[in-house]
This record gives sequence, C-alpha cells and structure tokens, in this order.
Amino acid sequence: MAGAAPRTLSERDLNRALLARQLLLEQARITVPRALERIGGVQAQYAPSVYIGLWSRLERFERDDLTRALERRTVAQGTLMRATIHLVSARDYWPLAVAIRRSRRESWLRGHRGAPSAREMAALARRLRRQLGDGSLRRADIDRLLGRGSVGTNGVGLWLDLVRVPPSGTWERRRADLYAAADAWLDPPDVRLEEATEHLIRGYLRGFGPASQSEIADWAGLRAKDVAPALKRLRLRRFRTEGGEELLDLPRAPLPDPETPAPVRFLPTWDATLLAHTRRTGILPERFRPLVFDTKTPHSMATFLVDGVVAGTWRYERERVQLEPFERLDPSSRRELGQEAERLAAFHAGR
Repeated sequence: MAGAAPRTLSERDLNRALLARQLLLEQARITVPRALERIGGVQAQYAPSVYIGLWSRLERFERDDLTRALERRTVAQGTLMRATIHLVSARDYWPLAVAIRRSRRESWLRGHRGAPSAREMAALARRLRRQLGDGSLRRADIDRLLGRGSVGTNGVGLWLDLVRVPPSGTWERRRADLYAAADAWLDPPDVRLEEATEHLIRGYLRGFGPASQSEIADWAGLRAKDVAPALKRLRLRRFRTEGGEELLDLPRAPLPDPETPAPVRFLPTWDATLLAHTRRTGILPERFRPLVFDTKTPHSMATFLVDGVVAGTWRYERERVQLEPFERLDPSSRRELGQEAERLAAFHAGR
C-alpha cells in the first residue's frame, strides 16, 4: 500500500516555520551559544549586526553577553558558509568548517589561475601556523608574512582554519582583523567529513527548514551533489510546496499554525533570513527586494518586520531609531514599532 502523499505547505506555513526557528516568533531565554546553534549561526561581516540580531531573538540580551562569550571561546567567528564571516558556537565550528573545506579549496583554485598549487598553499599554511603558535596576528601582519600577492589571508585560510578573536570583531572594536589558528583557539577538530555534512544539514534545517536540497546547498556554498549522500542517510520528513517541489525537514521540528500572530521585529544588515535561500517563505516581499538589496547595499538595509514580513527599513541616528516604512502602517503596528524602536535605541546607547 502506498504511503500518504506529503503534506503541502503554503507560503504562510513556511513563513511561520522560519520565524519560529529563527526565534523571531517568540524570543528565547537561552545562552548565546545555544541560540547560535538553533538559528544556524549569524553572518558577522559587521560586528554590531550580530549583537542586534541576537538582541531581537533573545530575552534580556545585553551586549556584554556576546562579548564575554567570544572571550570565553564558547562562540567563534570564522569564514565559513558561502565564504562569508559567521559567528557560530564553538561546538558547531569544526563540523561546519570540515563540511565545506574541500569545496572551498577547489573553488579557490579554480578561480585563481596562476596562483600557488594546493601543495604550495599547504606549505604556506604550515608556515603561518608556526608563526601563530598559540597567539594571534593582525591581518596586515599575515599578509606581509605571506608576501604572495593575491594569496593573502583569505587564500591561506582555506588550508589553515583561522578564527577572528577578541577584542577585534566586537561592538567595542568592530574591525575583525585579529586572527588565531582555530585548532589553538578552540579544541582540535575531531569529526569526519560524512558526519560534518550531516551536522551542517541538520543545523540548516533546524534554523531555516523545511527546505529543498538546493536551498541547503546554496546556504552552505556547496553544490547540490555535495549534500545528496548525507541527505539519503538522514531520517527526514518530506513536504511539498504549493508548486510541487519537495521540501525536507527534521523530525518534530516546529511547524506553527500559519495564523500564529507575529510580533514586530528589527533585523540588522546581513540577516540571513532575507537571503535568496529563504525566498519561498515570503519574509521579504519581492516588490520590496530592490529597496533592501541593490548594487550599493549588497549587505541589505537594516529592516523591520510586521506580521512576519519586511515592512520597512530603520537606522540609528542621533540616539534614536528612525523608521522608514515602505507602505502605510495601521495604528497598532505603528505603536508596537515605536515601543520596540525605543528599546533598540536604548540597546544602541548601552542603557
């Protein structure tokens, strides 16, 4: 007897699932490392964005909570998914790094014709590892040490895992230009590629699912075929979009009622919920996408959500959060936004 057909999920179903998993439907009272594991990490190209993203998702979050976690090494900043800087828990760092390592190296070698070979890059990485020891170096010092033009820190960082360490990359000192060897800053790696890829997939679905195979791969910066074997090994739920595409998900992952009320939320620049891999959730209406992303703002504008979708942008200016709605808002939403904006202004001011 054939099994039941997979359940079809509407855009609204997927929207509420994303909000719940990103802790935007209801703020959580959990630690910073645990929050990062729940939401699939946070992009960290601009340090204050990480703090604001966590402030929106965690109850009673204070700036010192994250700075202390960085100092205590329970979280780490490194170049990971899609070759962008991410803040992740220390427990997640090595599985994510191992899962994407081979693909990132191959991509770099293809894109840098005439650059050193993989063997030469490995030798440069060993040289840098000796110089770092158990300490740290500034990016400018690493680039001078390598002295190989386009190789630089980004290139050698594919053969020697590097993390950006405090005090750099914090609210107080925003430029993340101080590097340490990840195997000295954190516990050494102890995970196989197969396990690491499964960990990556579970982490993505925990934070962004349900999702298609291509969306998982796009978020990680991998090819669909790179994640296919691990997907076959995992026990997953299967759904369908209204267009008939298969979606994958973790067993017992939250799927809230699509009519669940969604409070207003403020998102920083770089927030991963607005990127292409979440398009089907409707969190960023396509008519507003050019207002949030363009050639001048590839990082996105800072935005706010009303009823679970982007409704405008915001900026902190003269000790106030200034709102720029895309369309007319109802009085109730304006009041709620005003109250949340006051809280965000106080957070910016350190009150």
